[in-house]
Amino acid sequence: MLEAWERDACTGHRTSNRNELLQALDVRPTRIVAMGGGTGLPMVLRGLARRADSKLGDPGLDITAVVAMSDDGGSSGRLRRTRGVLPPGDVRNCLVALAGGKGTSPLSEVFQYRFAGKRGLAGHAVGNLLIAALAELKGDFLEAVRVSGELLGVKGRVLPSTTSPVQLVAQMEDSTEVVGERNICRARGRIHKVLLSPRSPPPVDGLLEAIRTADLIAIGPGSLYSSVMPNLLVDGVAQALCETRALKVMVANLMTQPGETDGMDCLDHVRAVIDHVGPLLDAVLLNGTVPSEEAARRYALKGSYPVRVNRRALISAGVVPVEADLLKEGPRIRHDSRKVARCLLKMARSGL
Repeated sequence: MLEAWERDACTGHRTSNRNELLQALDVRPTRIVAMGGGTGLPMVLRGLARRADSKLGDPGLDITAVVAMSDDGGSSGRLRRTRGVLPPGDVRNCLVALAGGKGTSPLSEVFQYRFAGKRGLAGHAVGNLLIAALAELKGDFLEAVRVSGELLGVKGRVLPSTTSPVQLVAQMEDSTEVVGERNICRARGRIHKVLLSPRSPPPVDGLLEAIRTADLIAIGPGSLYSSVMPNLLVDGVAQALCETRALKVMVANLMTQPGETDGMDCLDHVRAVIDHVGPLLDAVLLNGTVPSEEAARRYALKGSYPVRVNRRALISAGVVPVEADLLKEGPRIRHDSRKVARCLLKMARSGL
């Protein structure tokens, strides 16, 4: 497995470069870039935020969250259509996660408060409205995100992958094309490929540099085609991922997603990334704990099943499977943010 890491499929960087990077971690914060969207990215960020502060013998973490900008459903979608702003929902969740979570401060709770009812503000989260208001006031969505982060006291920074208004387009296996993330979720067909419209939108300032200077890049977990892939399709991102010396780790999903990844195993997820942007991944972080039978039955009723893993097939595909207990206790099948963060940091600081 070490041989698989030492062989960089994109650029052929030698192990000595990686060793120099690891030595630098003794004197500076570990640089983590986490990419995704939905509920998966905030989960990773909550765990990392708990370990961000420096302390004796530990320089802490430098965290950059990279958020997909193709969301067009719910409150974010309404704000896109009525105000012409970029979708703030996933950004809001990441900011709150980097601030320590919803219950850590009154302001975080206010950000996550969602108006009830059926008209007017109903369904809107306060944080979405605040980010949208700041974007109009400042004339700059990125500045609105930065100011929101300052208000919340976040431990890290949140970057939209692009500030261009984009839509997600899915080419289905039956040769039909579906436009818009919310429509793709409803289509319930097998996805062959996704792309952004317009294609290859420019990356936000600072994104490519964050990737190139990172120690570890965590991709996922989350909706494969609607949360993970849109970040990788931004212009220059795939190339930067090829050039970076960082360890690139896909955090594997626990369950399949009805209408998006039905019947797909872990190797299928990896191959989807390879088919879209090339062999960028070094490792896959896998959960090694089996969910309870009762929980699995409940999920099966909704068409969601555990993602199967073939470790030999993953190695043959050029990625190293790393297995650990990542399951959160409780009735729902979810990742434990503390466990995931612990594994990612161990991988970043040891080389794998």
